[in-house]
Amino acid sequence: MTTVRDILASKTEAVLSVAPDATVYDALQLMADYDVGALVVMEGERLVGIFSERDYARKVILVGKYSKDMQVEEIMTSRVLCANPAHTVDECMALMTEKRVRHLPVLEHDKVIGVVSIGDVVKEVISQQRVTIEQLEQYIHT
Repeated sequence: MTTVRDILASKTEAVLSVAPDATVYDALQLMADYDVGALVVMEGERLVGIFSERDYARKVILVGKYSKDMQVEEIMTSRVLCANPAHTVDECMALMTEKRVRHLPVLEHDKVIGVVSIGDVVKEVISQQRVTIEQLEQYIHT
């Protein structure tokens, strides 16, 4: 069974983060630059929240505020659901589906070592299914 550690090993990008006092605009620019949907919010080495496109859409645009006038800490999600490296892909999929989240920071000894997205998880599930199909096809042909 594939674990979060396996997914992180295949990813090349570093953990993208933003400070709580950064402007929402700057956080959005960083997300656009790296084509990601969320950033972990860090105070030094400590995870204090997560900022996502959903936070922006619901807490800035829909209430008529301006991203250059707000700090990330004003709208970030501070109750962050996290994974650990030993979690399986199935466990992450279940958690993400149940809690309706798209990104899980990965903590090891209270340190953020990565982030897995719903895209990462789905990609791995598809890969596992492809292998199973190939094995079944080989079995049928022999």
